[in-house]
Amino acid sequence: MRVLVTRAEPEAARTAAALAARGAEAIIAPLFAAEPVAAEISSDGLSGLLVTSPRTPRLLPSSLVAALRDRPAYAVGDRTAAALREAGFSDVRSAAGDVADLAGHVAAEAGPGATFLHAGGEDRAGDLAAALARHGVTVRTATLYRMVAVPVWPAAARDAFLKGAIDAVLHYSPRAAVTYAALAMAEASTTAAARTPLQACLSQAVAEALNPLSPPRVILAARPDEAALLAALFDAAGLPGGSPAR
Repeated sequence: MRVLVTRAEPEAARTAAALAARGAEAIIAPLFAAEPVAAEISSDGLSGLLVTSPRTPRLLPSSLVAALRDRPAYAVGDRTAAALREAGFSDVRSAAGDVADLAGHVAAEAGPGATFLHAGGEDRAGDLAAALARHGVTVRTATLYRMVAVPVWPAAARDAFLKGAIDAVLHYSPRAAVTYAALAMAEASTTAAARTPLQACLSQAVAEALNPLSPPRVILAARPDEAALLAALFDAAGLPGGSPAR
């Protein structure tokens, strides 16, 4: 099975590896690229750092890393935690979950009066500052990058569509699905080929974002995570690598 992966790096490479482990071929064609945003960030008064994306640590200013490297750096999950360690942080703590899990983890350990920096992208899932404010924890936010959609199909995607070489597409967010549908309809030579493959979506909201394209085959993950998305894809394709047998 040949699967189009439209995520930005480094997520795309991890998804490709997960597909390869199940015997599928990934065609990587990111629809978004990270554009750095200049930011002046002070470390004064900070108890530590909050990070919700593995992309963030490598975009942190070196002066900020130096100032905070020994203070608690809380990560939403293990991949983000690994990226923080690679960036030089010594006290890394993973919530191993989502933004709600991260807020709970920080509130339990830091307590009222603490102040943290939440650095990341322009678009973020959840409201970490509001969640922690209820526990007396102050969160300062800093934008380090924005994800910018590509104006036309990446060459890898266009070539694969024109060759009829895509069996399925993975969709992780409504914005990505909207971009996919818009590109497909804007380029007549790829419209039918982009509509035809099995469209595997992380949630109902992601699937609904594809409605303008009217794809005939859309499936949903049982849970909003990649493991469930890949399981749904391989189950729908009738291939090994889907849900465990019961």
